[in-house]
Amino acid sequence: MDKYVSSPEESELFPNLLNLSNQEEIDKAEFEGFLLAELSLTEELTSQTKFNIKYIKRIHKLSLGHLYSFAGKFRTVNMSKGGFLFPAAKFISQNMDNFEKEILLNLPAKYESDQALIEDIAKVHGEFLFIHPFREGNGRTARVLANLMVRKYGIKALNFEKITENVFPEYVIAVQSVADRNYKPMERIIKLIF
Repeated sequence: MDKYVSSPEESELFPNLLNLSNQEEIDKAEFEGFLLAELSLTEELTSQTKFNIKYIKRIHKLSLGHLYSFAGKFRTVNMSKGGFLFPAAKFISQNMDNFEKEILLNLPAKYESDQALIEDIAKVHGEFLFIHPFREGNGRTARVLANLMVRKYGIKALNFEKITENVFPEYVIAVQSVADRNYKPMERIIKLIF
């Protein structure tokens, strides 16, 4: 998978707080950060946990705060991947506020069925990835959030390993479908990994 592009002259490596100079070291530090953050957040998860903007920023900060000064902060650069342009940086705060008001704050206290939970995870996961609010780590933040959503309701983590190379193009289309508020493609992906 390609790195996101914000400007053609940008170097491959983000400046980091640990002064790591090769991608392998950075990848390891990022992986460890997300792993530790997910473990920590899972331990403190309760039925009262509210998934909102503040919580999402906390996931990102816990995961990447040891590595990047921009951890937990919305991006200030425009980004694209594979020719797909994510919403402009100047609209991130408004998009995230709308995401919180329209979706996050309307998540129920409990679910009556797995299907209802799958539908809400699809909305949250798809909208978050479509907005792409952070400079780096959006996909991993979205996966941690989805896992916390299922764990909150007593279900083990989702099996993201099922999103193989063959399934990944469908996953990308599912994210892009969110532009039209079409969550059905993402529901199929979430059902696959549930």
